[in-house]
Amino acid sequence: MTGPALTEATPETAPAAEADDGSGTPQARAAGRGRGTRRAVSLALPPVLVVAVLLAVWQTYTSAAHVDPTTLPSPWRVLVQGWQNRRDLWDSTLPTLQETAAGFGMSFVAAWLVAVLLDFSAIARRSLYPLLVASQTIPIVAVAPLLIIWFGFGLFPKMLVVTLATFFPLTANLAAGFASADREAMRLLRSLGAGRLRAFRMVRVPSAMPYFFAGLRVSITYAVVGAVFAEYAGAESGLGIYMQAQKSAFRTDLVFAAVAVTAVLSIALFGATYLLQRLLLPWERANHREDHS
Repeated sequence: MTGPALTEATPETAPAAEADDGSGTPQARAAGRGRGTRRAVSLALPPVLVVAVLLAVWQTYTSAAHVDPTTLPSPWRVLVQGWQNRRDLWDSTLPTLQETAAGFGMSFVAAWLVAVLLDFSAIARRSLYPLLVASQTIPIVAVAPLLIIWFGFGLFPKMLVVTLATFFPLTANLAAGFASADREAMRLLRSLGAGRLRAFRMVRVPSAMPYFFAGLRVSITYAVVGAVFAEYAGAESGLGIYMQAQKSAFRTDLVFAAVAVTAVLSIALFGATYLLQRLLLPWERANHREDHS
């Protein structure tokens, strides 16, 4: 069973356990941090090198072929022009971040409510899950303009687009995580007198956490893109509107700069899910250390 232990150490047994585990010493903690840093570098280095090579090839081609910047600007031009127009980019980024946060917050709450309902009710699971799957066949490109027509150019239709883009991966992974819980542990708690809600909280929720974070990482990458697309459909400000304006002005370099900002935001949010997982699931780090000891 994944997740924390169902019983806690008593005051008599806790010192013994601490004495047997050397992970609490300063040397062990420093070694653990060193291994974590080396692992993070080993994971990040290959994609960074690939991106660096692609940018170098791009820069070399645009310089050697004298490509018109309105057709394909060089990476250096994108960087310089983006920096010179950083204030406009920042002012356009803030509305997009607001839409992303609000829409993803709505998706987060709805996903938990629906996943819990699916887990507690077989009727709801048989009735709603096929509809959730079918909802993924509806193209957001067709729905977004309708939402703008129905709800205007404010924040709410952008929130709905982000929610539609991120809701299903969260819900599906949570439901799968709840279903993966150890049945023997559930039966043990119920035999000890624990109610269904308490057994759900102590067994099924911890078991679902790895699934939840897997779904969170998929969904969070869609969130910023969903917000930008919603702005394309209709908005007063945001990175989507900024890209449209610069495209109309043939400022391809600033379009690329806005795309780069979108990518950086998505990568930052993706990385933040790992930090959040380390904070909320400390037992996974302990299990990882045991597996590599």
